[in-house]
Amino acid sequence: MQIWITNFMEQFGYLGTFLMILLENVFPPIPSEVILTFGGFMTTNTSMTIIGIVTSATAGSVLGAIILYGIGHLLNVQRLENIVNRWGHILRIKVSDIHKANSWFNRYGYRTIFFCRMIPLVRSLISIPAGMANMKFSLFVLYTTAGTLIWNIVLVCAGAILGESWETILDFMDIYSNIAYTILGLALVIFISLLFFRRRRKFKTS
Repeated sequence: MQIWITNFMEQFGYLGTFLMILLENVFPPIPSEVILTFGGFMTTNTSMTIIGIVTSATAGSVLGAIILYGIGHLLNVQRLENIVNRWGHILRIKVSDIHKANSWFNRYGYRTIFFCRMIPLVRSLISIPAGMANMKFSLFVLYTTAGTLIWNIVLVCAGAILGESWETILDFMDIYSNIAYTILGLALVIFISLLFFRRRRKFKTS
């Protein structure tokens, strides 16, 4: 996949960068770190510039995020409620859980969007719950653009600095991804544990 990505970008330049990042957002297994660092490297041996790569990558990323936001918006909370009403007893999920998660996302969602745009894989998927929570579209685009811009600038500049050794950044990104996923996993376990013990306490007192 890496060879295909780099060949495509070499052939189509800024347009190739835009399309690759757009596809990466809609199809997360495509690694943005390869696209961005190789794009940075291309600025050292072609007429392409860091500003041009960052701009085209950011445009593709934001458009991809908007597409996933739209998918989440089509699913919406009401449809989730219908699913939970039908199958919730199997999954042990209540409609009230959906409302709690939705209210949490409405309260902390913008900061979540900003930071998650700098975590591989999660950076794409986070757009779906934002759409489901009916997050204000203008603010979603604003925070998405801000987080994406930081991510793109760092990786493109890293690729430009490393030059022909741009692939060495991929080893570092694997470590970064593993740390980020571990932290998110622990946070999820803590959240679920707190929710479980809170329910258990309510059950005992009722």
